[in-house]
Amino acid sequence: MPLPELQPLGRTLLLFGALVAGFGLVLLLSPKLPWLGRLPGDIFIRRERFSFYLPLASCLLASLVLSLVLWLAGRFRP
Repeated sequence: MPLPELQPLGRTLLLFGALVAGFGLVLLLSPKLPWLGRLPGDIFIRRERFSFYLPLASCLLASLVLSLVLWLAGRFRP
């Protein structure tokens, strides 16, 4: 029988493992999502000897998804 004070640590480790697995899944599926990183709103400037890329819309989308996941995790937390 696990010690009661270790149960929150176990839940935290399971949540962290699920987040790492989800991130790994995104990395595996990223070649199949060609629009990710090329959304309208991503800024790409190419000059003769200079290029600049700012994935603004992609970062906003990633932030929205991550915020939703963390909000849902907080809702189901005892």
